[in-house]
Amino acid sequence: MKGLAVFALGLGLALAAGLAPGLRGAGPGADVSELKVTIREWAVPTKGAHPHDPAVGADGALWFTEQMQNKIGRLDPKSGAFTEYALKLADSGPHGLVADREGNIWFTGNFKGYIGKLDPRTGTVTEYKIPDPKGEDPHTAVFDGQGMLWFTLQVANMVGRLDPRSGKIDLKNVPTTNSHPYGIAINSKGIPIFCEFETNKMAKIDPQTMEMTEYTLPEGARPRRMAIDASDRVYFTDYSEGHLGRLDMTSGAVKMWASPGGAKSAPYGMVITPDGMVWYSESGVKPNTIVQFDPKTEKFARVNIPSGGGTVRNMAATSDGRVYIACSGVDEVGVVEPVR
Repeated sequence: MKGLAVFALGLGLALAAGLAPGLRGAGPGADVSELKVTIREWAVPTKGAHPHDPAVGADGALWFTEQMQNKIGRLDPKSGAFTEYALKLADSGPHGLVADREGNIWFTGNFKGYIGKLDPRTGTVTEYKIPDPKGEDPHTAVFDGQGMLWFTLQVANMVGRLDPRSGKIDLKNVPTTNSHPYGIAINSKGIPIFCEFETNKMAKIDPQTMEMTEYTLPEGARPRRMAIDASDRVYFTDYSEGHLGRLDMTSGAVKMWASPGGAKSAPYGMVITPDGMVWYSESGVKPNTIVQFDPKTEKFARVNIPSGGGTVRNMAATSDGRVYIACSGVDEVGVVEPVR
């Protein structure tokens, strides 16, 4: 199997870690208690991989992109065994990724302007070139319920749609110039919603016409990553101002909470677990933290990442409530598991 290497590495860190309760962030509502979790981390076999985004495979494995080493990686959290798949197109810069129902792994070739599909059974990679030369930097990808792959193109200022059945790609420019579309997710009605990172806006897309509607956030906010709860409320990390935010797309109402780490905490990767808890990482503090927010009580809990984190750019949630992370700057991937 060309380009395939298998590794079994020892567990890097396994800690039931926590911060002292009673810490206070910058502003009302930022009381934070000890987050009771176990964080396990493993060193990625290829040094300098810069693991970017994690995903949950159809078999529950932790998949991740190795952006700076041109590989896709897989970790079996039970055994600690790694498998790495080398990409045939050099310097692809794999960035975002997501698994489909058949177990294929789809990723964005951020440096070479394509969407890739990896078949783990054979190691074969199929490339879908972005049809517009301006669409050179596909960023984050997500599947909707109909099997269509939606993705953002940050610098190109576009959102794309790929039909895996035909390979056809449609592109749409975002209304606000230089808005840098970033994180993207699908709500329960099949509507794609995305962050406009370089402005204080978010937007939704009509899945049929690809027409966009923008929503304005508070002045100075810069939404980077997002997640949608069971009631279709949109949570987002405000990277610039150090907030966790929530947008109600029905009313347009926005609520902001100061992150425990303060205005410079740079909240980044985030996810919502099946129990409704909101999880994210503060990348602007050292060591980076994992933060849990309870929407019912509006309380925070926080813990340091044992490896330091090195920036957690995205997260993925398993069906049983664990959180997968990729720690770019320290070349590690990890699993965050609540202490039951």
